[in-house]
Amino acid sequence: MRVSATPLVATLCLASVAHAQSTPPASGAPQFITIGSNAILSSRLIGLNVQTASGEGMGKIEDIVFEGGAITGVVLSVGEILGSGPRYVAVDPSAISIRYVEGDHKWQATMNANLDQLRSAPEFRYEGKWER
Repeated sequence: MRVSATPLVATLCLASVAHAQSTPPASGAPQFITIGSNAILSSRLIGLNVQTASGEGMGKIEDIVFEGGAITGVVLSVGEILGSGPRYVAVDPSAISIRYVEGDHKWQATMNANLDQLRSAPEFRYEGKWER
């Protein structure tokens, strides 16, 4: 059995929107939630390999970008640049499809793109306030 979370933004952002709509202003008391069975934990996404639809490796999920309480991007590590370290690109979360493969007990990420498209994408750098 396969459980699908397509696209990534649908699962994660809709949860953020639903939470934002039902969250009253901070009253000092903590707000607790129940995590749904279709939720994906970010710890399961970081480091997850991303493949093309045909199974070719493209890179791995390095980071998740939040802005205004919503997921607005996914940073992928897509290889090295002439020995200077990894090259990162930021993609729209809707570009990545995540699903849980029940029989394999693991998450799988695919993207409808090819390596040339990722290599020619604008580079994201961990600089300034994002420096590691």
